[in-house]
Amino acid sequence: MYQGTSVRPPYARLEDWVAAMPQELRHLKQAEAEALFRRIGITFAVYGEGGDPDRLIPFDMFPRVFAAREWAKLEKGIKQRARALNAFLVDIYGRGEIIRAGRVPSRLIYQNEAYEKAVAGIVPAKGVYAHIVGVDIVRTGPEEFFVLEDNCRTPSGVSYMLESREIMMRMFPGLFRENRIEPVDGYSEKLRRTLESVAPKQCPGDPTVVILTPGHFNSAYYEHSLLADLMGVELVEGQDLFVEGAHVWMRTTEGPRRVDVIYRRLDDAYIDPLCFRRDSMLGIPGLMDVYRAGGVSICSAPGAGVADDKAVYCHVPEMIRFYLGEEPILQNVPTWQCGKADDLRYVLDQLPDLVVKEVHGSGGYGMLVGPKASREEVERFRAKIVEDPGNYIAQPTLALSSVPTFVEEGVAPRHVDLRPYCLVGETIELVPGGLTRVALTEGSLVVNSSQGGGVKDTWVLAE
Repeated sequence: MYQGTSVRPPYARLEDWVAAMPQELRHLKQAEAEALFRRIGITFAVYGEGGDPDRLIPFDMFPRVFAAREWAKLEKGIKQRARALNAFLVDIYGRGEIIRAGRVPSRLIYQNEAYEKAVAGIVPAKGVYAHIVGVDIVRTGPEEFFVLEDNCRTPSGVSYMLESREIMMRMFPGLFRENRIEPVDGYSEKLRRTLESVAPKQCPGDPTVVILTPGHFNSAYYEHSLLADLMGVELVEGQDLFVEGAHVWMRTTEGPRRVDVIYRRLDDAYIDPLCFRRDSMLGIPGLMDVYRAGGVSICSAPGAGVADDKAVYCHVPEMIRFYLGEEPILQNVPTWQCGKADDLRYVLDQLPDLVVKEVHGSGGYGMLVGPKASREEVERFRAKIVEDPGNYIAQPTLALSSVPTFVEEGVAPRHVDLRPYCLVGETIELVPGGLTRVALTEGSLVVNSSQGGGVKDTWVLAE
């Protein structure tokens, strides 16, 4: 919020708002926000810790604010990255030109557990594998943004973006009258338009879109049901769909209805027991046969997860140069791949000063934040890396930007990241905003809700 001794321009109008909110009113508003989250049912699940896994996600009322100029740069860089990642996915399941050119090691792709041989040779509708790309971004200075990781399979959290805005507008309508804030409520319309745009060529008339969920025990089930309601499409489980002939059908009270586009919110391994995990009770037997024949579109496409790999992430700047002939607008965080001998030696030598992550890890699990870890934790992690070096990457501990956050004593800086949601179909779109996750513990760099982080409303100011 502050730059030197003055308030940064994007936050200028919030200074009076904070000053006019005494502690008692702030506590009342915080309680109101928590009550709204609970009433709506916005929870997340933490498994393996005993008791009720569903928890209320912490919500901070102090919005994160971007100027229009700042957002314009981010938007351009995110779209560039989404184009390159999709070109990469089409390529590695096709001719593999980037591998033939020596730009990406073949072992990172063809020996990757997320690489699905079952889709080799398939080019999805409009050449899109990853239809919803969540790009996790951190800021380290006034003009410095870095990409932490890419999420090309089923990035979650968009419900927090939408509901955080809804609650802020309900609690502080005056703020939205006084500030020209770009809306995010068009996300569901853009998402539906994106999904419909990648319907199979043989689709007759308006495509039928469904959201495939693992069920109400899934940690993101609230989000699945919210998006289905907002888009006006059916929320289905595997048992609601079946394959007959060259198509996928949905069971309805009026008889079978053909399904053209499936927005799936479960992993590749579970979508078709005849192709992937035989013990899956969540998928649709024969789905992949229909997909290969072009009878249905699956969003995101099976196999997109290889682009989420944190070792593959290191090569995204090269993908941008190779496929688009452009220089990256958003930079990667410098990364060491422990599968490389020289990188491994450096990482083991500097381990207490680095952040180390599993290449397939997510949710803040399977990682070490060296400067915040005890000597025993560092040594335990060292043993894991030595046992399986290729399973880990390491990055420097960045001086992450912090934003104003309401704490018990008033307002204090806390570290944040940002996940915008880029929609890729016939066109590439994203709403001006995203999910801001905040590390509520003082000094913490881990923003994941499963690790004690919370969420904020994200504002993009109109020009």
